[in-house]
Amino acid sequence: MADPYFSLQNISFARSGFSPLFRDLNFKVLKGENIGVIGGNGAGKTSLFHLMMGLLLPNSGEIIAFGKHRKTEDDFYDVRTKAGYLFQNSDDQLFCPTVEEDVSFGPLNLGMSHNEAKKVTSEILNQLGLSGFEKRITHHLSGGEKRLVALASVLAMRPKVLLLDEPTTGLDDLAYKRLADILRNLDISKIIISHDDAFLSALTEKTYRLEDGQLHLT
Repeated sequence: MADPYFSLQNISFARSGFSPLFRDLNFKVLKGENIGVIGGNGAGKTSLFHLMMGLLLPNSGEIIAFGKHRKTEDDFYDVRTKAGYLFQNSDDQLFCPTVEEDVSFGPLNLGMSHNEAKKVTSEILNQLGLSGFEKRITHHLSGGEKRLVALASVLAMRPKVLLLDEPTTGLDDLAYKRLADILRNLDISKIIISHDDAFLSALTEKTYRLEDGQLHLT
């Protein structure tokens, strides 16, 4: 059997001066799984993703990602090329002047040539219905357009699994449906944090509730 994409084992975590957010938390993500994560505000859902991506490090426990133990910042470098993280706020993710530059940033960092990155960018934008957006000014886009461009920048890295943090926040009905259709047709494992039960029901096969520092299968 293939290694899990992620295996979090007995993870405990607390921010300095605060009560523990996680206590001996265990979580596993296998290839092909589509998982929902729900929980109240402040339960630690985003912090869970930050631990999985190495943006936070646990106080104790083991994080195994793509078959390797991850303990330091350097250990997580290649995790971030294999797991695509869509932030809750697209403005936190988009920092280049144009759409084309934002989407090609990741492939260029992976060592692709400018021509290769341009080809990947064009393919991804076409896949998401954003052909013609290449020269658009990113921060002049609508909220729904920004969300799709942020997703394009993640998909351009060719990830094996997506971590999506409240992907429907602030979207109008048209953008919501478009995003749902795109994600439904992506043959990539997904972990989705959302307060939207209907969205999770349409896109995931199982859901965990994060509560009192533990993940509970609902």
